[in-house]
Amino acid sequence: MALYSEKVMDHFRNPRNVGVIEDADGVGEVGNAKCGDIMKIYLKIENGIVEDVKFETFGCASAVASSSMATELIKGKPVSEALKLTNQAVAEALDGLPAYKMHCSVLAEEAIKNALEDYYKKHPEAKRD
Repeated sequence: MALYSEKVMDHFRNPRNVGVIEDADGVGEVGNAKCGDIMKIYLKIENGIVEDVKFETFGCASAVASSSMATELIKGKPVSEALKLTNQAVAEALDGLPAYKMHCSVLAEEAIKNALEDYYKKHPEAKRD
């Protein structure tokens, strides 16, 4: 049996939404010192919608694939929905991750939540629902 699903390999080989948003409304960065994965998420939010999202990830195939899938799952969605993104949803959308790589999907969830927190700090007028 293959270690990674086809979806993980696809998102690793052809990651979506890679890059930086210079004037991002929110930026979230997380790292896992143990495995060396570092993830940075950039959000562009307009009228409560995640209009654009980009990421930079330094890490293994699972970390890159998790970042890519997580950005796909929140792009175009209301902030309230993006806040509810779970690592399980990321892993399921990738057709599963090996158990010892689940922390990569957790990093993706945390990076997005950190970016949303940063957005709320920079835009106190934004309503949380």
